Amino acid sequence: MVDALTKFRRYKRGALWGGAVGCTILFVATGYLLRQLNVVFNPVPWASVQVISSFLSFSIAANVLVRFLGTDNRTSLILGSTFGLIGFIQLAGIVELHYRLSTNAMRLHVSLPLFSWMIGQTLLAVFLLLAFPIEKWLPWPRQRKKTVFAVMSVVGAAGYLIATTFLALLSKLATNPGRVLPQPSDLVPAGIFLAATLVLYRNSYRNRCAFDAMLVWVAGMNAVCHLVASESVQLLDVPAMTAQLLNTGSYVVLTGATLVDNVRLFGEVRDRAISDSLTGLANYRQLVDVLQTELERSGRTNRPFSILLMDLDGLKEINDTHGHLTGSRAICRVANVLRLHSRSLDTAARYGGDEFALILPETDKKAARQAATRIRKHLASEEEVPQLSLSIGVATYPESGASVQLLLDAADQELYSVKMLSKKPRSSRQLPLGL
Repeated sequence: MVDALTKFRRYKRGALWGGAVGCTILFVATGYLLRQLNVVFNPVPWASVQVISSFLSFSIAANVLVRFLGTDNRTSLILGSTFGLIGFIQLAGIVELHYRLSTNAMRLHVSLPLFSWMIGQTLLAVFLLLAFPIEKWLPWPRQRKKTVFAVMSVVGAAGYLIATTFLALLSKLATNPGRVLPQPSDLVPAGIFLAATLVLYRNSYRNRCAFDAMLVWVAGMNAVCHLVASESVQLLDVPAMTAQLLNTGSYVVLTGATLVDNVRLFGEVRDRAISDSLTGLANYRQLVDVLQTELERSGRTNRPFSILLMDLDGLKEINDTHGHLTGSRAICRVANVLRLHSRSLDTAARYGGDEFALILPETDKKAARQAATRIRKHLASEEEVPQLSLSIGVATYPESGASVQLLLDAADQELYSVKMLSKKPRSSRQLPLGL
């Protein structure tokens, strides 16, 4: 069995590398066929695509940095900083293109590849390959300012080293239309992007969110971009323009992924702001908001609504006898009963430590008492130990009051009376003020 598994892994690894080599040959051949078209584009479309790419880079950087601020995900900080720097490099590429067209317009066929294009693309390739290892190496996981400084320093230093390297090799990067690969320099970022694609594909982190999942596609699309660009013999020919469009397309894909992740993140933040962390029910803040909404609605329609204020009996004794984990479980059991045996339009909330509330729209006092009896029965029918019971107070708009505070006070007074009648001491409670 072990031998079979080992053989399968070797076969899978070999298939991956074989596929990578096959795709490399295929896309280089595609670039060669595109080269035969002998079409040169106007600089305006190229510059327009470059501007779009730069602003997409800034958008990706901003969205990913928002994700870092919300989750402290340091991989997001690394890649966000990288895309921010790439945005500035791409804007510099437009200036470079304008300068080269104005000073060397008659020699485009022997022109070097855009210096800023190669720097930006190589920088992206390096950090797609190394972002996750660097994230593990970074110190100060709980010190945000030091982490930001360290990441900015690493990205800036990498950009400087890549720029000086290409500057030192500038004389060796000239395009040679007579070779099979007119621009072999493009194979450097292509190889790094291809390695990043394989590494990201095997990385378990890629299933965490849309952004991480799309990094594989971004690396792959940019690898194809440079394989095609290696067949470019003129600055604005078909392979060069195709490469630029592929690069921009990869940024579009990643921008969409960052937006999806941020929508999800903001939804989680909103849910945490209005829900109780232990039970998942609405918290006190959401309870007051829903009560105020019901007061306004019922004031317009002249129809009643009710609120049940509930207290879990004997929680202190449960904690003392069975432990606090069982006590927390008891609170969750009550929450489950409220969640499962309430209408979809009702709002269940955790009012305090062992207190709950249930808002019942379109419900008079008689129907509210029936709902309270039904909740007690469902809780009493549970076989789990310890057996739980609730004391419940009822208040109804408008007879019990016409404000949030009056309704809560009325329900609390009835709750107190119920507990006194059952000869159980009332647990210490203090209603929030300022309503």
